[in-house]
Amino acid sequence: MPQTVPPFAELLAACQRSAVHLETRDVYGVVEEDEDFAAWRAGRRYDLDDRATWWSPFHGTVRDAVARGVVMRRARVVSEPVSDYIRYEHSCTPQNVSAGEDVRWLPRRLASDVLLPGNDLWIFDDRLIRFSLFSGDGRFVADVMEDAADVVKRHAEAFEAVWERAIPHADYRI
Repeated sequence: MPQTVPPFAELLAACQRSAVHLETRDVYGVVEEDEDFAAWRAGRRYDLDDRATWWSPFHGTVRDAVARGVVMRRARVVSEPVSDYIRYEHSCTPQNVSAGEDVRWLPRRLASDVLLPGNDLWIFDDRLIRFSLFSGDGRFVADVMEDAADVVKRHAEAFEAVWERAIPHADYRI
């Protein structure tokens, strides 16, 4: 197992075919999002046409990868009714889609027979996983890398099981 965790942009820059992201939490408390989430709760909404107000280095990294031919997919497993944080994510998802990600949502009630990983993850080119570890209140703890072929294969299969039954963002209503 690799011990160092390169920055996300570096991992994505090394990608040649695919990057998939599985999110399974209903609440995140990521410090970098606290201010934006609070503003959203206070009523601020982004105008997708006014890219200067929301475009970030993350979006640029995604756009560059997609332009190179990397297929980027994100699946979110969510409880319903959804939490405020999931409402916030849903309202911001058109930004991810605009950058080139394909995003789907799977209501947790439809995932009971799917074996889900214990942690959120990114899988790069079906060869490397970056697990994201969070505390009980949703605060980010650490990223951990894994490259054991059997572990990557099992997690890629779990992602595909979620993806197959998940609802495309354009069709998922909250």
